Amino acid sequence: MRFHTNHLISNQQVSSFQASQRQLTPGQVAKAYGLPSPNNLGTGAIAIVDAFNYPTALKDFNMFSSTYSLPTESSTRVTALSNRTLQVVYASGSTPESDAGWSQEMAIDIEWAHAMAPNAKIYLVEAASNNWSDLLAAVKVAKVLPGVREVSTSFGSSEFSCVFASFDNVFSQNGVAFFAASGDQGGGRMFPALSKNVVAVGGTTLNVDIAGNWLSESVWADTGCGPSAFELRPMFQDLFQEAVGKYRAGCDLAAIADPNTGVLVYDSYGTVGVSGWIVMGGTSVACPIVAGIANGSGVRFPNSQSFNQLIYTHPGSQFIHPVTSGSAGGFVAGGPWSFPAGLGTPNGLANLIGGTP
Repeated sequence: MRFHTNHLISNQQVSSFQASQRQLTPGQVAKAYGLPSPNNLGTGAIAIVDAFNYPTALKDFNMFSSTYSLPTESSTRVTALSNRTLQVVYASGSTPESDAGWSQEMAIDIEWAHAMAPNAKIYLVEAASNNWSDLLAAVKVAKVLPGVREVSTSFGSSEFSCVFASFDNVFSQNGVAFFAASGDQGGGRMFPALSKNVVAVGGTTLNVDIAGNWLSESVWADTGCGPSAFELRPMFQDLFQEAVGKYRAGCDLAAIADPNTGVLVYDSYGTVGVSGWIVMGGTSVACPIVAGIANGSGVRFPNSQSFNQLIYTHPGSQFIHPVTSGSAGGFVAGGPWSFPAGLGTPNGLANLIGGTP
């Protein structure tokens, strides 16, 4: 069994980071989701888990960061323990084989988690392959790295009967919240997104003005969502049990994922002639964005369920944008909670998490 990524290329490639009017920049996304300007958020570390090796990770991370006036990594050794901004960790102890497709995934993950929480250290934990055993082993490495508060996983695979009983506990660690992309197939159900031990992040189409002011948001038609066939409804969803049903449902939160209103990513490693500045989408974008915003709250949650318990007790909060239009796979947005958008998208969510009135 293998996990797959959840990212999509939109405009394929742009000649410079200013070339496309359809792209969204870190400043626009931060503004839309209620982050301060300048954004000086970030505490501890965020671990990103992906498969294979991204050989240009350090160069690309610094290119993205310097373009948007974010902290760069001054070290020339991407694996150095002393790195303060970006460190690559080989989960198996040796360098994995390089892979261009997964490198695109890693570019999204490290750059956009960093954009939302610039002062948090980013660990890129590279699994030996995208086999289940290798990626889940990498999650085990990631969750115990020094300072880690959030683990972001933008991969997934179809759920099956024994997966939750066998692997739910992989996504559990004292003091760490886990975030998982819900997938890029409308109404599709995936693991780990439907684990009770993660925050399931769905996708939206985000509309902003040139300054990044939030105008509207609707469900992205290709976002994964729906009830699990196996994982029972966790306590944090009891408030919406009539809508959720007997089983754990995704999503919990959502963020920008539509590649037609995509975000800029820098990846020089390239695949099929595509390299440099690329407009990307997918719930692989939404997941690190929400993980970064959670980190920016400065709160270290005991686990993912406690994070979900907090946000589920504030439906309709001023700190969450409602997403009341659109559908995915027959699941329709609406109400204070829905399958494709969960409770909605961040709107100064860090203030809710951090306890600001």
